[in-house]
Amino acid sequence: MTSPNLIIFYVKDPGESTPFYRDLLGREPAFASPNFVAFALDNGFNLGLWRRSNVEPQPSAIGNRGELGFMVEGDGAVEKHYQDWKARGLPIAQELTMMDFGPTFVVLDPDGHRLRVCEPDK
Repeated sequence: MTSPNLIIFYVKDPGESTPFYRDLLGREPAFASPNFVAFALDNGFNLGLWRRSNVEPQPSAIGNRGELGFMVEGDGAVEKHYQDWKARGLPIAQELTMMDFGPTFVVLDPDGHRLRVCEPDK
């Protein structure tokens, strides 16, 4: 069976988005070109940042139609991430709150992509 292993965000400029993700993920890109940057993640997944003007075929719409989720384990792990990311000055779209699935919050990357932190399903 084929399993997905790459999510791509369309960004204005990968060079402008790279420092944000380098700092957030604590790693250097595995691949970088003027139009595409990829970060290899520990779980075998990859995050790609593709220059929006070079995407083929061009997307039919741009906007917040999804989220990249960071599921963190451990007592108080979501709140610890919230405090860390807030201290870094990341734009908070949703303050730390309790939802049906547990504590969560959302920050935005430089292009407005939503990054949600929550606990894994139990």
